[in-house]
Amino acid sequence: MAAALAALLLAFVAGAQSSRDAQRKLDKAQRELKAVAAERRKIEGQRGDASKQLRAVDEQLGHSSRALHDTEAQLAREQASLAQLRQRRTEMQGRLGAQRTELATLLRAAYTVGGDAPLKLLLAQDKVADASRVLTWHRYLQRDRAQRIATLAAELQALEALEQRIAEQQRALDATRERQRAQLAQLQGDRKQRARTVAQLDTRYKDKRSREKALGSDVAGLKKLLAQLRAAAARAEAERRAAAERAARAAREAGKTGPRPPPPVVANATPVHVGGLGWPLSGNLLAGYGGTLPDGGNSSGLLIGAPTGSTVKAVANGKVVFADWMNGYGLILIIDHGNGYMSLYARNEALLRDAGDDVKRGDAVASVGSSGGAGPPALYFELRRNGDPVNPNTWLQKQ
Repeated sequence: MAAALAALLLAFVAGAQSSRDAQRKLDKAQRELKAVAAERRKIEGQRGDASKQLRAVDEQLGHSSRALHDTEAQLAREQASLAQLRQRRTEMQGRLGAQRTELATLLRAAYTVGGDAPLKLLLAQDKVADASRVLTWHRYLQRDRAQRIATLAAELQALEALEQRIAEQQRALDATRERQRAQLAQLQGDRKQRARTVAQLDTRYKDKRSREKALGSDVAGLKKLLAQLRAAAARAEAERRAAAERAARAAREAGKTGPRPPPPVVANATPVHVGGLGWPLSGNLLAGYGGTLPDGGNSSGLLIGAPTGSTVKAVANGKVVFADWMNGYGLILIIDHGNGYMSLYARNEALLRDAGDDVKRGDAVASVGSSGGAGPPALYFELRRNGDPVNPNTWLQKQ
């Protein structure tokens, strides 16, 4: 009986020691879990701030890119107007030369006749009426030529003034374009830095989240072990007390009846190139419908890689119903094509259309970028019917 009590006591002591070790491990794991959770929340806040800053840079980059696009379009229109004015000036200079030649001919004729040209013309006529008529025509011709020359000279002067104003406006637009290009380059650099920051924070967040998950699993396991050890210790203590009570009772019985015999022993029982007439963009297919995106997520559309600034075109006639920045999509544009169909164009560098604009198939609606997060420049395209993503390949090939 004493040996049994000693064994139970040793088991109880060992259980208590194991329980204390488990409690120490649990306390340590909980402290670390608390610290990791606080760090994760801090990174999550930084992540949110960085995402907001990235959105602001993406939107500013989109506005600057569109402003540059508009400036270049205005420059093209001014250059066309200037070319038309120059052609018109050349034509007017030719007409002015012809008028001056005719006037010179009249002047030479007047010089040949002499200073008394009217009198000579009068004497050269057989009839007075004919002479008067000839003199009148002569005066009309001279006056008409002089008026035409004056009118052409005035028009040329006005054209030269207009040409000068257009040239000055072109110089101002050139300066604006250079400033916009410099601003765009600065914004692109800022965007890359913001995207790197977001990517680094994402990596740190995922690491902390994984560590927090692992620590949570450890804490849960230690709590379970501690509960088991405490239950085992409680059972051992109960058994110890029961054994002690039995031993005491046996001792009392032995004192009355003498020694008893011992009890009997009981046996333990790759990139594919896509594009064409109906596609929004020509480039390398980085992820197809139902495939895996570079970040590991599932693709509900197409991810088409192309150089930054490449033109994104509408795949069909429709109306722009959304054109703004959206978390996870960056600068995104959505077109309603009717009959429940909508097309979605995301990750753009710039949006060239606004909500409410009507577009036709093939119209430029955006330019390729990598807004909304890190990664190479690419267009994320989705086709949706009644709000649900559908495979766009067959639809695009039919367009």
